[in-house]
Amino acid sequence: MNSPEQPLPSFDEVLLCTPQSSAEQVGLFLRRCLIPCRGGSKIYTMLYADELSYDVSRRAEELFQHLQRYNSSYRLIILCNCERENSYLPSAFSHCKVHMIPQRSRAEIQQYLQRHFRVAQFTGSAAAVFREHMCVGIVSSKRAGMGK
Repeated sequence: MNSPEQPLPSFDEVLLCTPQSSAEQVGLFLRRCLIPCRGGSKIYTMLYADELSYDVSRRAEELFQHLQRYNSSYRLIILCNCERENSYLPSAFSHCKVHMIPQRSRAEIQQYLQRHFRVAQFTGSAAAVFREHMCVGIVSSKRAGMGK
């Protein structure tokens, strides 16, 4: 986000972890991150890695240790809930831990995201139903189950 021109991460750069994430999914992601290839300027991010099961986390750490030998210039960020930092994967990488404080204001972050999620008004897109032709929107309600 250093420049408004920088693109958002692509689908292959982000892994959203859940308790149902498989060792195969995590392994494929780590291979993309750690096996050197052309155009290697991507920044890979694992979100909610603390939610992975113990078995998947253990296998991910083993694979990481094995693949790390082949690439010393990888760019991997593992984001975890600070309340669950004692789960397996955050504990295994605790020697690399960095507490992150956002460097940009909320307004600057919103402007950056609006720039990248806006669809041109002239295109026939479902984004027309959202404010300012955004292709992403959040629908919420204070009352659950009211037809969102």
